[in-house]
Amino acid sequence: MSRADAVERSTSYIDSGAFLDDLGRRVALRTESQDPGSLPVLHRYLSGEMTSALERLGAHCTVVENPVAGGGPFLIAHRHEDPALPTVLVYGHGDVVLGQPERWRSGLSPWEIRVEGDRWYGRGTADNKGQHTLNIAALGHVMAARGGRLGFNLTVLIETGEEAGSPGLREMCEQRADELAADLLLASDGPRLAADRPTVFLGSRGSVAFTLSLNLREGTYHSGNWGGLLRNPATVLASALAGMVDGRGVITVDGLRAPEIPDAVRRALADVSPGGGPTDPEIDDGWGEPGLTPAERVMGGNALEVLAFVAGTPDAPVNAIPATARAHCQLRFVVGTPWQELGRIVREHLDAQGYPMVEVHVDSTMAATRLSPDDPWVRWAVASIERSTQKAPIVLPNLGGSLPNDVFAEVIGMPTVWVPHSYPACGQHGPDEHLLGSVAREGIRMMSGLFWDLGELGSTRPGPAPAG
Repeated sequence: MSRADAVERSTSYIDSGAFLDDLGRRVALRTESQDPGSLPVLHRYLSGEMTSALERLGAHCTVVENPVAGGGPFLIAHRHEDPALPTVLVYGHGDVVLGQPERWRSGLSPWEIRVEGDRWYGRGTADNKGQHTLNIAALGHVMAARGGRLGFNLTVLIETGEEAGSPGLREMCEQRADELAADLLLASDGPRLAADRPTVFLGSRGSVAFTLSLNLREGTYHSGNWGGLLRNPATVLASALAGMVDGRGVITVDGLRAPEIPDAVRRALADVSPGGGPTDPEIDDGWGEPGLTPAERVMGGNALEVLAFVAGTPDAPVNAIPATARAHCQLRFVVGTPWQELGRIVREHLDAQGYPMVEVHVDSTMAATRLSPDDPWVRWAVASIERSTQKAPIVLPNLGGSLPNDVFAEVIGMPTVWVPHSYPACGQHGPDEHLLGSVAREGIRMMSGLFWDLGELGSTRPGPAPAG
């Protein structure tokens, strides 16, 4: 059989309803990793649904316990054909955020798929059960079209804690780096930039969550009797924040600003326009780093956000000067930012600005990654997708959001190419999450083409990028 046969076989899997049957069983499993009581169902998802699907590909499956206490398990599957052939690592996550059934529209349930036109509703349809179900099915159809061979070596890693911050993923991958080593990570998560445009992204911005707090005294004091005499922690903290990011969203702390955007990244973002969807907010003019396009600001730059600010009793204010104030902040950053030093950088800045009383606590971190758009694996993937869809995909050097891509790019050490099958208005993490049938259909055609083309490489690898 031919490449076209493999692509059409996979398309019929969508059109026949078989995909919805498989996805429906998986959505019904309430794999809410943010619920401490979910461990039994997380194990069941891997040892039942995923093991059955991957064993049908001739893969050997192992469920690995999390090295972090209370963390969800991992599934590692291997299909080895020839040491001379390339190896691909396919990743997905079987956990979902909390179902929140009370917030879903009447007639919808997070645990049961309902089809309404192009929208296929259910928790995990977009993030991430639908996406890895498509990819595993595409592998099966390519193998069937090739008479029982893939033409490459396959490793599949499915975790069950991504929605809880991927506890234990780094430690597990450090312990099993040789076992997980591959020539390429080819995975699907997150959204396309737009529903009608195939997208490839090559990494993600990093994220550091940190808290600024100020505790000035015990108890509150009447604002009439003491106003003008006592320092107000909310006023002090607001001023300290304004000295870090100004009223136009521009970061004013040198160590937190993004490095210069590389030329290859600028070229890749030249025709990228974020937003514009029917439910997307209107982009604010004059916000963020001046001189950058919207795409460069969200995918090539850094953003310092104040996520929450608390002082006094906001829901029932009284005439009293509060004793404490607290701000929860987040730095979204690109490769080249000294994020590991954020605590020191912020501390030194606050001291220099006259705020030694403000405390700094770094809460959580996730590193930034970015594969060059000129990498030969990227050019290979773009050519394959264009052949399958007759569309030139958008290439994003990194997402504006964050994924545990640093584990694959740095701990294991491989090029990372992500091909998402969702779209920005999919409702992930909220009520009424859904997958678009049209995107699923196009997605499995893309993945079948990619896996077929990977099998055509034989013992070769994509060549080096052309000079210049």
